[in-house]
Amino acid sequence: MEGVSFPLDRPIQFLRGVGPRRAEAFQRLGLLSARDLLYHIPRRYDDASTVQPIRSLEVGMEATVVGRVRSAGILPTRSGLRIFQAVLQDESGMITCAWPGQPWLEKRIRKGDLVLAVGPVRFFHGRQVHPREFTVLAREGEEDDGGRTGTVFVSYPAAEEVPQWVLRRVVALNLDRLLEEVAQEEFLSDEDLRNLGLCSLPEALAALHRPQDLQEVEKGRRRLAFDELFFLQVVQAQVRFRQTQAVPGIAFARTNRLIRPFHASLPFRLTEAQARVLREIYDDMTSPRRMNRLLQGDVGSGKTVVAAFALLLALESGYQGALMAPTEILAEQHASKLRRWLEPLGVEVVFLRGGMTPAERRSALQRIAEGTAPLVVGTHALIQEGVTFARLGLVVVDEQHRFGVRQRLALAEQPGNPDVLVMSATPIPRSLAMALYGDLDLSLLDELPPGRQPVETLLFPPARRAEAYRILEEEMAGGHQAYVVYPLVEESEKVDLLSAKEEFRRLAEEVFPHRRLGLLHGQLPPAEKEAVMRAFLAREIDLLVATTVIEVGIDVPNATAMLIEHAERFGLSQLHQLRGRVGRGGGRSRCLLVAEGGEAAWNRLRVFQQTHDGFAIAKADLELRGPGDLFGTQQHGRDPILRYADLGRDELLLAQAQEKARSLVAQDPELTEPAHRQIRALLRARHGEKLRLYGVG
Repeated sequence: MEGVSFPLDRPIQFLRGVGPRRAEAFQRLGLLSARDLLYHIPRRYDDASTVQPIRSLEVGMEATVVGRVRSAGILPTRSGLRIFQAVLQDESGMITCAWPGQPWLEKRIRKGDLVLAVGPVRFFHGRQVHPREFTVLAREGEEDDGGRTGTVFVSYPAAEEVPQWVLRRVVALNLDRLLEEVAQEEFLSDEDLRNLGLCSLPEALAALHRPQDLQEVEKGRRRLAFDELFFLQVVQAQVRFRQTQAVPGIAFARTNRLIRPFHASLPFRLTEAQARVLREIYDDMTSPRRMNRLLQGDVGSGKTVVAAFALLLALESGYQGALMAPTEILAEQHASKLRRWLEPLGVEVVFLRGGMTPAERRSALQRIAEGTAPLVVGTHALIQEGVTFARLGLVVVDEQHRFGVRQRLALAEQPGNPDVLVMSATPIPRSLAMALYGDLDLSLLDELPPGRQPVETLLFPPARRAEAYRILEEEMAGGHQAYVVYPLVEESEKVDLLSAKEEFRRLAEEVFPHRRLGLLHGQLPPAEKEAVMRAFLAREIDLLVATTVIEVGIDVPNATAMLIEHAERFGLSQLHQLRGRVGRGGGRSRCLLVAEGGEAAWNRLRVFQQTHDGFAIAKADLELRGPGDLFGTQQHGRDPILRYADLGRDELLLAQAQEKARSLVAQDPELTEPAHRQIRALLRARHGEKLRLYGVG
């Protein structure tokens, strides 16, 4: 079925009510095909049972009204403010809707339109509705054939070129035929639908476009969410199969020649979580199946020592190991720590760095190629042309999310099919990990070593900023270092936020003129960034003024305080990552949040203040903000990975989708059997972006 096209793939211009001219506007909205229109799901549903008769509206109420526009125009005021007004009428009476300062609405709302408006009722020369939202349900002379079904009004994501009423009309004209065509794409059997508690694809899309009630809407969403999660998991299961089973792996032989003395040399006991994760890693590495595992753990949970044990197993078996970090200074810190741990065991650590002389680099590359360099540490340069390993057995990638999906997958293409262990200090909920990293096996370090003190977190309104500055000065006077973090590099006309560059000057000249300050942000050249971080690490800078570029930074045990400006603008997970930059020296450390915003913003920050478990914070962040910012560099292309699934409430659905996808790929990895060819074709038709993202197209 390669090259199969479905009826829904036809260009949108051939649908009723569209045509060539209107098609261009639809395309700019992202609607290129009949499929795009069918899956263009309403952004909002209004239960008609909550629509109030106009006669019943009273000042102070929240109103939802539907009526025809009997008159509309712009009302000027003495102050120069122009108010657009429209008089709505239903069977019970009339009321004025007013939009102060929005005269441009004269082009969008016209006499005769059927309008749904939502907002408070206020008194100004009589009752008025001041709509927060409105929708033009139909133009004059048209019935609302696309807007109200049963007891529900639907509103689509629209644009000025493709207004709401046009979208609703085009959907209404074409929906029955589109539902007949999507029935040909049903890939779940009746038994599957019963077992999963899902409705059929036509039923789901009918429920979303013309629901009888809001319960139907949720049934339809769950079906589209399952499909979305299932196809994502199929792609990831194919990647997982190709990386772990389609090619021969290495069955490492454990001798304990290095592992036992390393274990005995540690000045601390491994946590139960570290011991459990090591068993999972060693089970993978000693089997002929290739390891492709994500090690996820909070800041300070001990991932590096686990990685060292894994690397020693590779070395014991006569293979080389490599550790890759996103920045040279972080790679240098890893090299230093591994040397301190492993050189007493006779293990040499080669650090492949940018500042090497040509002769030093040639020598290092030659030793790597000959196999006399057992353990190599560096940046992404390790996987670039010119670096050839004699017998690479294990690649460890730190802060892997900084490399992106494609770079992570490129590791699997190293000669010799080495095992891959990727590490992340960004705790994310289990459901999000399953969605993002379904191609990886997951190990969790969910326990901190005993004795580690939590960072004290304090909240300040802007009026108390001076108090926060006094705490920073107190820490620096005691010989420690500190950070001040801003959301922006430079001032912006669009948002009224403090910026790192402007505030750096003020802090240096007015607040801390007697201290040594450094400035670090993402717009600096890489070499300059490295120089600033090295100076901070060497205690040549007392106070580092920075943006979130330090979120994944280096280990500076002497840094004991951090002030984060506009903390309300950050996600809780990002705040947790920033807070993890302090408290690394074992003593008391403090994180100071200066925040504006209302009660909701402060309540969210109080959750962060009282919680130090990164996984609990990540779960709260997912519930409060959604997965958008958590996906980060995983998103490539125009569309988000998930449009219909809600990872906060669809974890069971995701588990079912993953189980079904992995079972399918285990039976037929390339989906070439006749029974699975439709799924293969649908995967390409519906989810080509996911295939490109994971490189399995």
